[in-house]
Amino acid sequence: MSDDERRPEPIKAIKLKHPWRNVLAVVLILLVALVVIDAAQRPAFDWPAVGKYVFDRRISQAALVTLELTVLSMVIAIVLGILLAVMRLSPNPVVKSVAWVYLWIFRGTPIYVQLTFWGLIAVIYQSIDIGVPFTEPWASFETKNVISVFWIAVIGLALNEAAYMAEIVRAGLLSVDRGQEEAATALGMSWSQTMLRVVIPQSMRIIIPPTGNEVISMLKTTSLVTAVPFGLDLYNRARDISAETFNPIPLLIVASLWYLLFTSILMVGQYFLEKRFARGVGDRRPDKGAGPTGTLPVVGAGQPTVIAPVSSASTEAGGHR
Repeated sequence: MSDDERRPEPIKAIKLKHPWRNVLAVVLILLVALVVIDAAQRPAFDWPAVGKYVFDRRISQAALVTLELTVLSMVIAIVLGILLAVMRLSPNPVVKSVAWVYLWIFRGTPIYVQLTFWGLIAVIYQSIDIGVPFTEPWASFETKNVISVFWIAVIGLALNEAAYMAEIVRAGLLSVDRGQEEAATALGMSWSQTMLRVVIPQSMRIIIPPTGNEVISMLKTTSLVTAVPFGLDLYNRARDISAETFNPIPLLIVASLWYLLFTSILMVGQYFLEKRFARGVGDRRPDKGAGPTGTLPVVGAGQPTVIAPVSSASTEAGGHR
């Protein structure tokens, strides 16, 4: 029998058809088109008013204030979250307990309630005293004159977010294998060098995605600062304008468009950050045709078995046998 007769016939692959998948796609497109057409014709949306206020100076200034609240709150939250994560991993039971109680309180109570408490800080602590406790203070300042409403909102948002960032950072640090730290210590690295050069770069792949989600969530949470009360953010400013025009729906759409713009920018930045810190993960693949090489001990034999590396040429030749 010749080689041509022994060679099996090539398999004819037939592409599977999914008619219901195409039907579902058409139905979804029609539904989206109907929603868009219906929204364009609804007089309640008042699209001319949306176009009038979307670039209004008051709205753009409020959008800038919202960005400031988001950035400042997240910076403080990340720094405090890292500190709390280290405290949670500390072998000291007192330090660990303090961090756990902090997380228990700020994760267990609503953010709106916390912001309301922070808004009443000037009532609870009417003055800020500097000096030795239980003695005559060296200096005393009225709380309402020291801390502005804006910074009270920032502090309230940051302290709540720090509790969540602490768990994110702790999860990222725990995701790095313990052997990495042991190997770095064996190489003579200090604790700070180990964290900066070994642990943190590897944990960033785990920390970045949820942190990006928290930044986006913080952007939308700023709409709750009315509990402080602080009313110069995007949502509250749009609500104030709608109270003047007695037309709330277009202003809600305007605020939503600005939130969507900022969220889209943050999502793009999160994508590139994830791509940056995920370099080298999943990129290495074993070479095709490569088998084990070197010397392997054989059980029950007197001599080890030597396996030579398989070249690509011999692999191709073997494939045509």
